[in-house]
This record gives sequence, C-alpha cells and structure tokens, in this order.
Amino acid sequence: MTQPKTINACLSRSSTVGVGVIGASGYVGCEAVRILRRHPQATLLAVGSRSFAERPVSEAFPELDSIDLAFTAQEDPLWWKSQGVDVVFAALPHGAFASRARAFLDAGMRVIDLSADFRLHAEGAYPRFYNLAHPDEALLPQAVYGLTEWASDELANARLIANPGCYPTASLLGILPIAQAGLWSGGAIVINAMSGVTGAGRVAKLETHFVESSGDLGPYKVGEVHQHRGEIEETIARHTGVPSFSLVFNPVLVPTARGILAMISIPLTGPISQADAHGIYSECYGDAAFVRVLSGEKLPHTRYVRGSNRCDIAVRVVDGGRMLQVYSVIDNLLKGAAGQAVQNWNASEGWPEDLGLSRDAWTFV
Repeated sequence: MTQPKTINACLSRSSTVGVGVIGASGYVGCEAVRILRRHPQATLLAVGSRSFAERPVSEAFPELDSIDLAFTAQEDPLWWKSQGVDVVFAALPHGAFASRARAFLDAGMRVIDLSADFRLHAEGAYPRFYNLAHPDEALLPQAVYGLTEWASDELANARLIANPGCYPTASLLGILPIAQAGLWSGGAIVINAMSGVTGAGRVAKLETHFVESSGDLGPYKVGEVHQHRGEIEETIARHTGVPSFSLVFNPVLVPTARGILAMISIPLTGPISQADAHGIYSECYGDAAFVRVLSGEKLPHTRYVRGSNRCDIAVRVVDGGRMLQVYSVIDNLLKGAAGQAVQNWNASEGWPEDLGLSRDAWTFV
C-alpha cells in the first residue's frame, strides 16, 4: 500500500478551492459541511437540500452558526459551477445522483460521491445489491474506489471518487493487511458488525425510531442481501486476486447514535504467532495518518474514535494460530463517510491526507 503524506508536508496551492455539498441536510452532509467549513484549502460556496431550500444553514442547524449560506434546491451543474464550485460532494441517497454525475464532471467539477452509485464495477452487481438499474454504467470505469489507505496512487488527480460505505471501511481496513500478506487461506471470512442508528440516514423509519431502537439489539439484512457485501467482496478480490470466496456478513443495529465495531474472523494458511500478526498490521499501517494498530491487551472502543477520522484496529490469533480475529472501530459518519470523503479529496489534490481532519476523538463523557 502507498504510504500517505503527513500534515507537515508543504501544500501545493496558495489559494483555496471552491466546494459545494449536495444533500447537505442529512447526517453525512452536515458532517461534510462542518469539516469543509474549517478546511484550510476549501471555500464552502454552496449547500444543497430540497427539504430545507432557501433556509439559512444556521437557522436549520444552529450548531453550524458560522456558516453564512442558505440551502438551495438547484440541481443544474452549470448553476453550481457559476457559484465557483470546483469540487462537489454528493451526499444523496443511493440512486439519486448517478444520472447527474456526468453533467457535473462535464462542467469541469471534481465529484466525490458518498452514495453507493459508483462503488460497484462488476457486471450486474449494482442492480443485484440495490435493486436499481444503473443510469450511467459507462461512467463506472472512471470511478476510483476511495478506501484511502489502499488507493493513494489511484486517487491522485481522480475526477470521480466513489466513497466507500461505513461497514466496508471498517471491515476492509481490518481484512486487507493479512489477506494481501498471503496468509488468508481463502476460506470463509465472517464479519459480525454493529452500527449506530445514524448509519440508516436521517429520514424517519419505524425501526430507527427512538422508542423502537432504544434498549434493543437486532440483526438485519442477514445472509446475502445486505448491500455492502458487494463492495467488500469486490475490494478483497481486487487486492488479493482471489475471485471467489465465502463472505458471511452479520450486521447488527445497536442503540447508539454513531460508531461501528466490526469483529472479523479470518482463516489462515497455517499457524502464526500473535507477534507476527501484530507486526503485519503495524508495518502495513505504520505511516497511515488515520489507522492506529493497538498493542498489548488494548482493544478498540467506538467512544475512542467518536468525532475523529481514525480507525482503531486490534488483532488476536486463536485456534492455535490458525484463525485471526480482527477488531476494527470507526465513527460511521466520519471515517465511514464525510471524513474519508475529505481525506480522499486531499489525496486527489496531492495534499496531506490529514489536512482539515482530526485524529482525536471527542471526550467520551
């Protein structure tokens, strides 16, 4: 994997870049607005929302009081370009932006899409996992899958970036080091992952209503139907050359606002020691700006990454060293969405990956 630049690197530009956020009133969109507002190389020029159109951002969201902009319902790429926007972050539901992405690119803008519309490249994968016909399949080969730590070279100057999903980000960061090291047997990988309710989006749903979800734990979309299976499978195959394997993915909704914990079981080719397993991950992510490999008896907790763009990982060998357990945590709205999107933008511009982003979590009390 290509090692990222650090915050101490020299910036390549002296002027800022005009940015806009479409779908800015959702949980992910709000986080993107908050990050970009303070990004030293960005000038936030436009924020889109149909439901809050014409309302000042600070009126709809008092926590964003410093943003002197009103939401717009404009969808015309030429309007966005006329506002000075050179980079657009699209934080819309799956299927809502794909038909317009080409027009934004043709208007001269870089596009970072936070939906799943450009993550899957295998033939028939998008309609299989999202029950939608893709409106612009010809554009898929241009999209870079932005798992930043594993795509730095591809991201350089990329015009269309597909931001990974939250579950895949936590899972893949935990799986790829041991798999690419050639120590995965090719046997079934089991992912048991828990997510806070913001992962379901801001639109009201019965199952994420406070009364329904508070004090409850429950699996959902188990088996082969969860939409994130496709991108996890594709990305593992791309990085390992193993085209077909079994993936068991068990997602669980937990009564917390944000955070993902992925607990992953990976069968190995033969016994390895705990020291060797830890060494593989430490070497892989040694210079990574936002991945911390925990040592000793430490295990990841979602509260230690809440509000940060960091992923914490711990590994344990079990079954006589023939199975690796990986524990991976992220903030689903940041490293799993808006934060990684800005990290990808930084990489595409040739800036330090941690520019405008935080490794530190909020206080947990």
